[in-house]
Order: sequence, then C-alpha cells, then structure tokens
Amino acid sequence: MGSNPIRPARMEGRMVSDMKEKEFSILDHELVPQHIVLSKKEAEEVLKKFNIQPEQLPKILTTDPVVKAIGAKKGDIIKIIRKSKTASKAIAYRLVVEEEAISPVKDIVVKEFEEE
Repeated sequence: MGSNPIRPARMEGRMVSDMKEKEFSILDHELVPQHIVLSKKEAEEVLKKFNIQPEQLPKILTTDPVVKAIGAKKGDIIKIIRKSKTASKAIAYRLVVEEEAISPVKDIVVKEFEEE
C-alpha cells in the first residue's frame, strides 16, 4: 500500500503524498538486528581477543542503511547482535568500508567494458 505514485499511501488514516512523511527508523524494524559502533578501546579489545587485524573482519559498506542510521564511519568496527534460536544471541563484528575496499576489481572490469 503506497508505493504507487498515482495512489498515495495512507498513514494513520490520512493521505500521504510526500515521501518524507513516510520515513521510519530502519533500526526499529523487527528483522534488523542491533548494531553498535564500538569505541576505539572496545575495538582494540575485540581485535586482541580474536588475534586479528581490522582488515580480517567481514566488511559492511558505508552506504548500508543501518550504517548510515547509526552514524558509523569508514574504519569503525560495528558489533551486531542477532537473536538466535540455538544460542539466544549471536554476536558478529564488521569493519565499515567504502565500496572500493570490497571490490577493487570493479574498476578494471568497468574500464575493459567501456573500451570495447
């Protein structure tokens, strides 16, 4: 209900034609796990605990909607706490990066494609 530009959405019994009125916090959605930006000290403790460098962590993009919502910046480490049926909760860590850090091959492929 509401993504059709010809038929505006209804919110709380009234018509909504301006998309800004439909905004909501992605962090409040039941399927989005809790995300916490670690302090520098907490990040160092996690890296020491697992004996790893930040680059060895799984990555999350600066463009990710949750990253934007929590105000995380490139280089931050995020703690993600998910509900788990078997362990009650599962904790994961992600390094915030820009897209280039994940797919440096992308530029090469695009350049080769453009040359053809």
